[in-house]
Amino acid sequence: MGTWNTRGLRGSTLETMINHTNEKYRENGLALIRKIPTPITPIRIDKDSSQITLAYFDEKSTVDYIGVAQGIPVCFDAKECATPTFALQNIHEHQVFFMQDFEAQEGVAFLMIHFTAENVLYYMRLRELMIFWDRAKQGGRKSFRMDELEEEYFFHSHNGVLVPYLEMLNKDLSEREE
Repeated sequence: MGTWNTRGLRGSTLETMINHTNEKYRENGLALIRKIPTPITPIRIDKDSSQITLAYFDEKSTVDYIGVAQGIPVCFDAKECATPTFALQNIHEHQVFFMQDFEAQEGVAFLMIHFTAENVLYYMRLRELMIFWDRAKQGGRKSFRMDELEEEYFFHSHNGVLVPYLEMLNKDLSEREE
């Protein structure tokens, strides 16, 4: 079991943006995607603020979000990165296994990465992640650089949608059909 502390809130800016986007998608009947809470057992609670300051994870988490977009099962994990190099240690093996199992059931799994210094979003398809994952497992680099990523999967907020990932999902699905 892992121990939780406030460093787990690192991705909260991206998660807030995604939650807002998900609500907009729901309101417009485009998708129903929900944040999956990670079950924890509190160990220490600050008496003044009533906030949990130490806890244990009850079980390993899967991904941050899961749901359906116009009949297509979707799951993804949200990651933030302050540099143009993303360390694969930020992705856990059990998450990769879950995403592989999800796609084996005809769902679509991906990572949503926010490169904060560049203020750009990236939709990383599972098959692309596996190239870097396998490279690391075979003794290669344990990270990937922005310049290794496919240009057409970088995107920005627009039209009042903070993280318009359905456009990238549609592109991903179109490529799968080819």
